[in-house]
Amino acid sequence: MVFSFIGGGMLKSDYDVVIVGSGLGGLAAAVILAKEGKRVCVLEKNNQFGGNLQTFSRSKKIFDTGVHYIGGLSKGQNLYRYFSYLGIMDKLHLEQMPEVFDYVGFGDDDVEYPLAQGYDSFIEQLCVFFPNESAALEQYVSDLQRVCEAFPLYNLTEPEDVSYQHPFSGLSVYAYFEKLTSDVTLRAVLAGANFLYAGDSRRTPFYLHALTVNSYIQSSYRCINGGSQISKQLVRQLRNLGGVALRHQEVVQYHSRDGRIYKVETKAGEQYRADLFISNVEPQTTLKQVDNALFRSVYVDRIQHLPLTVSSFSAHFVLKEGVVPYVGSNLYYHRDKQGMWNLPAYEQEQWPEMYMLSMTEDKNAPGYADTLTCLSVMQFEEVRPWSLSKNTVVEVCDRGKDYDAFKDSRINRILDKLEVRWPALRESVLAVHASTPLSYRDYIGTSEGNLYGPEKDVNYEMQTKISPRTKIPNLFFVGQSVGMHGVLGVTIGAVATCMEVLGGGFYLLAKIKAVTDE
Repeated sequence: MVFSFIGGGMLKSDYDVVIVGSGLGGLAAAVILAKEGKRVCVLEKNNQFGGNLQTFSRSKKIFDTGVHYIGGLSKGQNLYRYFSYLGIMDKLHLEQMPEVFDYVGFGDDDVEYPLAQGYDSFIEQLCVFFPNESAALEQYVSDLQRVCEAFPLYNLTEPEDVSYQHPFSGLSVYAYFEKLTSDVTLRAVLAGANFLYAGDSRRTPFYLHALTVNSYIQSSYRCINGGSQISKQLVRQLRNLGGVALRHQEVVQYHSRDGRIYKVETKAGEQYRADLFISNVEPQTTLKQVDNALFRSVYVDRIQHLPLTVSSFSAHFVLKEGVVPYVGSNLYYHRDKQGMWNLPAYEQEQWPEMYMLSMTEDKNAPGYADTLTCLSVMQFEEVRPWSLSKNTVVEVCDRGKDYDAFKDSRINRILDKLEVRWPALRESVLAVHASTPLSYRDYIGTSEGNLYGPEKDVNYEMQTKISPRTKIPNLFFVGQSVGMHGVLGVTIGAVATCMEVLGGGFYLLAKIKAVTDE
């Protein structure tokens, strides 16, 4: 390492690659490039690595920030192979979910419709409720696989024709289901987990639905003791490969010379120099930290004005021991079968019009739940009165009594909904903790706490895409804003970014396949 001082600021050292942000995309890219012999440094602004993989502890219970279950982790499946190449698969503590991994319910209807692992089981379980729709279900499963096959890195394959357009291009998820079946209930059930991509009937492409849902049907897993173990293992792998990962390093500026980035500067004035830089922070934020003269104004304007996905409110309940029976499946609830198609457009007075519910099992009382997490979409406008405040472990801020009252009112609304299915749930709760769009914004670093980056818009598919390569030859993007969101999507995106860094082509993919095909 080379140590030097320039312009009064300390240049900590020289690296081949500096990665700004330690979300899954940044950490996966860091490990891949370190495996290629690069000297890699990851800079994280928070106290904890991992972005959406972060967990937090309340009342001696562990809660996930964003990773509640993961698909494609059975042996030989796509995420299993990617995690194996990264060197972490055999170090993760996982449990496969029940055969029915999700249930979908509506309004006051007592029926909870099953979504099952395995394509055959998925069809069979739903045919019990929709006996006349077996052909539609078989077509749906086939269409999911056709879409996924058209995205080569999803299945670790090389495209035969780079100009090939994926099936159902230009078709919204809503339009797809209208064509698939006339059964309104079946349409709603198949799209019931649309919280996973913040479904919007006007914009959401069917391919987004397919890429998100298919891996869960292949296999569904929970992380025992939280998803932060993924980031911890990636950091461990990085350090074993000679890389560096540093916390409390909030990058605020990229410095350029001769059209290239040559160093980044942190809020504390520390500087890190490298040959190449990868931003795992939102492109919108990154562009504000780079000399805009290096980009065409039309590019900057497009990125800065991309509509963002909606945010979330999460209520995390600590339960009394041995009271609430444990359910290993998730439950998606929607107030009705029509409003569910446009999650971001709810009426505030009617909130929550939907929720996702998951539990963890009490180790001391098997068969009973010790925690319960309930999430619903939430518009940032609901917390805008407190938007100038920032509250994290690093920067503590009391947002005041009005903010506490707001959270309490929303927790009570959630409990009102949950008690329809679990009467007297309130009496089973020992403690409750809430996360709002401000929490997601402050800890994850997304603009207005958005869940999944820019909206994917079927009407403007090319305009809403962000390439991992920028016009600055040594600056790249990685993370959920580039390509797909979710654990699988971001991991694949990290591979795509590293393929660009390493000169394009399928050199890296060939190496991953060589290791994981053994």
